[in-house]
Amino acid sequence: MVLALLLSAALPVVPTIAAAAPVTVAARQPARRRRARARRPAPLPERDLAPVAIDAPLTVPEPLLGPVGVDLARIPGPQISPEMRGMLDAAMEANDEAAVNALVKYARAGDPGAADLVLRRATEWRTARARARNERLQQASAFELWSGRIEAGGFVSSGNSNITGLTGSLDLTREGLRWRHRVVAQADFQRTDGVTSRARYTAGYQPNYKINDRAYIYGNAQYESDRFLGYDSRFAISSGIGYGVLRRSGLTLDLEAGPAFRQTDFTDGLMQSSLAGRGSMNLNWTVLSGLSITQEASAYLERYNSTVRSVSAIEAKLLGPLSARASYTVQYESEPPDGRLSTDTLSRLSLIYSF
Repeated sequence: MVLALLLSAALPVVPTIAAAAPVTVAARQPARRRRARARRPAPLPERDLAPVAIDAPLTVPEPLLGPVGVDLARIPGPQISPEMRGMLDAAMEANDEAAVNALVKYARAGDPGAADLVLRRATEWRTARARARNERLQQASAFELWSGRIEAGGFVSSGNSNITGLTGSLDLTREGLRWRHRVVAQADFQRTDGVTSRARYTAGYQPNYKINDRAYIYGNAQYESDRFLGYDSRFAISSGIGYGVLRRSGLTLDLEAGPAFRQTDFTDGLMQSSLAGRGSMNLNWTVLSGLSITQEASAYLERYNSTVRSVSAIEAKLLGPLSARASYTVQYESEPPDGRLSTDTLSRLSLIYSF
């Protein structure tokens, strides 16, 4: 009995110990975490932190290279050489645009570092020159800005035949900002053994309205008299479009086309009036300095009689405003009066004074 009591008293104690063991392990884990937290330093509260001020400049200062450094601002940039500047200034003072263009072209080969400066200087000169020219054209009166040329020639022959020939022409042009005006007049006279063998007189006026640098609208009024070609008088009025096909240094070509009206009083008493089509070309080519070739041609195409006229010439400068000119003129009439030839030619040598 005593043994049984002892066993019964001991048995309840065993499950209690076995059940309590896990509780003891679980209880130790929070304690370790608390001890770990206790080892970490506690953060300071924000109110205990002193404010920090950052004193930074708004712009980054230039670096100081020191007394032995290199001041980059004192290093000279590209400059036009004195020789190039002298030639460029001389060409500008002479208003020689061709020379200025040549200097700009060859500056890239001779002085590449200053090529852009040469181009900029030339561009500024062109701009200032164009501005001054436009102001002058706007302020000029109707009697200003005229330029022109007077042509005169002649010959005398005696002996087996007595021949006297005179020729003269006047060509005036006024270049305005928008308008170009041209007035021309020409006379050819010849007597052989006291008999008039040639008498031709022409006069014309042509106003042009410039649309742009190349295109323009033209008007043309012309009077002719040539009894040896078969007409006492001929009047022609036309209008149309002109265009500068070529605009190069030393080479220009203008073409014109438009409708026309012509009235011709023939030497046989017949008078013709009809509509026509007009076309013309004007070529100027400077072959060498002081030597040029010109070609002017015009054509009137109409129902009764068509006319084609061509003037080829070569000019050479002599001295100052004086030039010598040799020309060859061909005029063709499709329906000349009876007894007249269709083609007439004239070779001429003359002196020209330009102003």
